[in-house]
Amino acid sequence: MRPIHAPKTRIQLRRRRHLRVRQKVAGTAERPRLVVFRSLKHIYAQLVNDDLGVTLLGVGDGSEGVQADGAGKVGRGKAVGKRLAEKAKAAGITRVVFDRAGYRYHGRVQAVADGAREGGLEF
Repeated sequence: MRPIHAPKTRIQLRRRRHLRVRQKVAGTAERPRLVVFRSLKHIYAQLVNDDLGVTLLGVGDGSEGVQADGAGKVGRGKAVGKRLAEKAKAAGITRVVFDRAGYRYHGRVQAVADGAREGGLEF
């Protein structure tokens, strides 16, 4: 997908960064891709097997079993990472590849990664 004109909106710029990251990062059955989506109010994370093109499991900050580790969105992000790690370990997944999806590795995105590491996932 090559646009004729340069992207103008923040969403288009993030999409382009995400495509650049995806050229280097791919998930397999043994080591799925942990991809993060961040909206203004919520944060979601899922494990994807790119060989088959399927989502193995996903967690959002509104999912059951997610208990915020503190006030604010960063605390909810860390809780999402921990819950994802619990579900992944139950499914027999211990190693993942982290995909920041065009976002800066900072704030909520970093909190998801830290929570997943604390939960026992290996990056």
